[in-house]
Amino acid sequence: MEKAFKGPKLILDRMGTFDVHAVAEADPEEFAALVSTPPAIHRFPGSMAKRLQTLAQFLVEHYDGKVEKIWKQGKPSGAEVLKRLTALPGFGDQKARIFLALLGKQMGVKPEGWREAAGAYGEEGSRRSVADVVDAKSLGEVRAFKKAAKAAAKA
Repeated sequence: MEKAFKGPKLILDRMGTFDVHAVAEADPEEFAALVSTPPAIHRFPGSMAKRLQTLAQFLVEHYDGKVEKIWKQGKPSGAEVLKRLTALPGFGDQKARIFLALLGKQMGVKPEGWREAAGAYGEEGSRRSVADVVDAKSLGEVRAFKKAAKAAAKA
């Protein structure tokens, strides 16, 4: 989790901006090189560079590059925000639900029915994902939950 959340900061430091338009319009080879420069932002930096640009291009095309329109455009329900998140390139159902829970739990974005749409990730007091991490203690609890879930899946 920590490495994933350092990526945007590395891109900001290297590009001088983390503007959606700048990422979308960057030369693909130059952007891939920027993402791959040690320390790379991902263990598969070339693939991640393409995924980030595809996502940025989608956001520019559908939301004028304004990410917040995903949850602010109109007055969407939690189910509609989930649908919009799931439509994002690279966002499957689980990532979309986690992101919706993150919006509700930590960003104050609470459209009607957001907890239900987020499923187990939206549960009060859960320790399932990054949506629940607010300090070192909760990070440890999320790690423990993930470890237990992996062990249960193996069994």
